[in-house]
Amino acid sequence: MGNILGISAGFHDAAVSVISPAGKILFAGHSERYSKIKHDANLSIGLLDEAINYGLVDTVAYYENHWLKKLRQLIAGQPLSKTWSLASELRTQISHHDYLLHRRLASFSHHRSHAAAGFQTSPFDEATVVVIDAIGELDTISIWSAKYDEHGQATYRLRWRQRYPHSIGLFYSAMTQRAGLKPLDEEYILMGMSAWGKSNRCLQMVMDHVDDYSQLTFKDNLHTGVGNYWPTVSNEDIAACAQHTAEQLINKVMEIARSTAVSYAEQENLVYMGGVALNCTANRNLGGYFDNIWIMPNPGDAGSSLGAAALAYGKKLTWTNAYLGHNIPGPYPIDDILAELETNKIVGVASGRAEFGPRALGNRSLLADPRGGEIKDRVNEIKRRQKFRPFAPVILEELVDQYFTMPRNWSSGSRYMQVVATCKAPDLYPAIVHVDNTSRVQTVPNDGSGIRRLLEAWYARTGCPMLLNTSLNIRGEPMVNDRADADRFEEQYGVKVCS
Repeated sequence: MGNILGISAGFHDAAVSVISPAGKILFAGHSERYSKIKHDANLSIGLLDEAINYGLVDTVAYYENHWLKKLRQLIAGQPLSKTWSLASELRTQISHHDYLLHRRLASFSHHRSHAAAGFQTSPFDEATVVVIDAIGELDTISIWSAKYDEHGQATYRLRWRQRYPHSIGLFYSAMTQRAGLKPLDEEYILMGMSAWGKSNRCLQMVMDHVDDYSQLTFKDNLHTGVGNYWPTVSNEDIAACAQHTAEQLINKVMEIARSTAVSYAEQENLVYMGGVALNCTANRNLGGYFDNIWIMPNPGDAGSSLGAAALAYGKKLTWTNAYLGHNIPGPYPIDDILAELETNKIVGVASGRAEFGPRALGNRSLLADPRGGEIKDRVNEIKRRQKFRPFAPVILEELVDQYFTMPRNWSSGSRYMQVVATCKAPDLYPAIVHVDNTSRVQTVPNDGSGIRRLLEAWYARTGCPMLLNTSLNIRGEPMVNDRADADRFEEQYGVKVCS
């Protein structure tokens, strides 16, 4: 038997994943980091070249149902593509590796791929799986019972769904556009902007757009946006109201999920996937519904390349960490990083395997001392970011409760930067707190990783157990992938990048 190649492509954020016949994740990477085209919808040659170097491919798995997607496009009045079969759809993506079309081809529904990417990488043997995104083929919300049968095969039973055009994700994207940001790209900026606004008009936003709160239906098809909605209201207040409304709707989904659970394990364990799962401000509420929470660090469409491969494999995958992409070989450069932090307070690192997911977790990061009052502005200047946007801390996991008030049932930490917490000493760490004194925390367990050993050394030298951590990228481009990208970053911004 050969490897399984999972593919997500054709809409945005194309990606591939490779699983061995034994269920080990050999590789997972983003097309944009090879093509240098942000949110690249198509598979780049370099990405596929690297993926197939991991061995002979036996099965190619695709992340959505090709025909159902065409049905939704027809319903939505969208132009239909000219590809009328899975093979013809794939041919446009992998023509430079045409032999893959002669492998076994399999496709799965969009939301089931999301669900599998989460459940089959999770620590759970049984769980409730919730998927919330903008749109799949037709589903926009789905709730599943997931467990392994006596043969170890993953099984999924759909418990509840909502369908297009009723979509929390589309609502949030529409408000992202209304606030002057780019939909399907800058929703995370809207989330950060929300802390600067007032949500006292949230009830009016709900009345304007939500039809039936209990069934999560909307009055209008928000796929087309909301135009110049509330023209006299500031973008910050739009953001605050949109965030608050989205949180209330997500809470309702979790309430339905908890109430429809049919076993004790399903009532305790939550797997949460889909692009909306990246809203770490809303995620602080999840512990009010479930005791144990797993969000795979790439819950959006790119992560569904792994979900499709997982469904083709059928069983639990071996999950170790999110470092699954392109490798820059060599030991993690701890001494070089420390020297640069002590001298210049800011340093880049491009070492080891790249992160699979939208957030840098220490291998493709821009790191900084979080204690200086000027650090946030300096990093914002380097990144060419809006000054209102927050930065995240990366901290030794066993010390997180001394510095942050973690939300309920997140006490074990947030290893993939998935939830916000309130900083207990914001005046001491001004570079990593937002205007509301919260931080999007990344905790690092005692796992022997490079970032863990760096934090240990930094703590021993300074007494500070955390660093500011943001992605290493040139504005308008994806994260640094290889050493050539790192050299360009170093040259353009004058920041040393250690490898």
